[in-house]
Amino acid sequence: MAENNKDKAKELKKKLFYNPENGYDRISKEDRDAAFAFSRDYASFLDLCKTETECVDFSKKLAEDLGYRPFIRGMRLAPGDKVYIVNRTKSVILAVIGRQNLSFGANLVGAHIDSPRIDVRTIPLYEDTGICLFKTHYYGGIKKYQWTSLPLELRGVVVKRDGTRIPVSVGSKPSDPVFVITDLLPHLAGEQMKKSLSEAFTGEGLNVIAGTIPSNADKDGSDRIKLAVMEYLFETYGITEHDFISADLSFVPALYAKDVGFDRSLIGAYGHDDRVCAYAALQAILSMKVPERTSVCLLADKEEIGSDGTTGIQSQFLDTFMEDLCMSQNVLLRQCYERSACLSADVANAFDPNYPEVSEKRNDARINLGAVLTKYTGSRGKSGTSEAGADFVSRLRRLFDQYHIVWQTGQLGKVDIGGGGTIAKFMANRNIDTIDMGVAVLSMHAPFEVISKLDLYMTYRAFFEFYSHF
Repeated sequence: MAENNKDKAKELKKKLFYNPENGYDRISKEDRDAAFAFSRDYASFLDLCKTETECVDFSKKLAEDLGYRPFIRGMRLAPGDKVYIVNRTKSVILAVIGRQNLSFGANLVGAHIDSPRIDVRTIPLYEDTGICLFKTHYYGGIKKYQWTSLPLELRGVVVKRDGTRIPVSVGSKPSDPVFVITDLLPHLAGEQMKKSLSEAFTGEGLNVIAGTIPSNADKDGSDRIKLAVMEYLFETYGITEHDFISADLSFVPALYAKDVGFDRSLIGAYGHDDRVCAYAALQAILSMKVPERTSVCLLADKEEIGSDGTTGIQSQFLDTFMEDLCMSQNVLLRQCYERSACLSADVANAFDPNYPEVSEKRNDARINLGAVLTKYTGSRGKSGTSEAGADFVSRLRRLFDQYHIVWQTGQLGKVDIGGGGTIAKFMANRNIDTIDMGVAVLSMHAPFEVISKLDLYMTYRAFFEFYSHF
């Protein structure tokens, strides 16, 4: 009798408790192999695409190879037609026209392709005590000390006065030099180590070494090392110091995607936030045939600094594109939006056993438990969030369970400890049902972040089923 009661209690707990299992205990060998294969391609994408423009160019090339056409206002579109539109080289929208009229809404997945980095200033070069350095301005929420003593690449574009675009990439090839921001040796860091991290490492101190050999052009003049650097840049790229004013150049980690752990279950790399979700969203829409509802993938810029500007999600870029689609079907944009649904594809923090004091085990996401559905973000009293409604969440639960997606719920740490936001609230402000969904990340906003291959693959599958059947 006692044994029967134990079995009954066990069954009751299984039925009534929320207790997600490790994803590898739930998937087949075929799914595991598929996850690892998908992750290999993703790792190659990360190594190629370390700026927004590189992500857009990559997405455009893949889309065109699969029959996507540039969208032109007024063009006739039929179910199954595939189009894309690029916004100022830094954001892109891809769409597959559905069988249903847009008055029934659309299914949107929106991710961002910008990541924390170090930007080059408009007048960057200076010489001091035998070293030429770049002045920089950090981009996004980073711990400044993590950028010191780290090999860096220079990537981006210089646009000359006549409009000529000159791509720049130094540090990505084995034969290339790299760059570095120096750190203070511990022997002399007594006073520094008494300060808080925010005081000990300042934005003005993130200066990158450019060179140390003086020019032979003027042996008695000043700024000879800076002159040598400019001579090199002019000979190699044809640019002058004035051209930095119209340049988008960034220093990013000269680190490449690597498997982590003996079992190779994780990927370590720069830029998982949020290119891991962007890649999953891109591959999901590229896998579409003819959906019932029009499917839209938005890869946006500027999320790390508030989603402002012409290429951020708060711009009118998405609205203009969607309005053009709606006008072609005699549908009002607001009519489409009120029946649309959006997955704000962004990463979540993964519970880290090295820092348990900032997380709440019952609600924070964990590695290998699948795609993370985050009902709300924000900070303190849910400030700055758009909380998804219960009915919307219920429909997503049914969808993911029906198609055997391994998924979990998440939040951003303990209440009042921190907080953060995504593009979700800006999509919800358009009267679109929106919720965050993405991949859990260890060491988020660090030069080398870590994610699970299983979580990535399940996020891709979740996006695909959302496009196909929501």
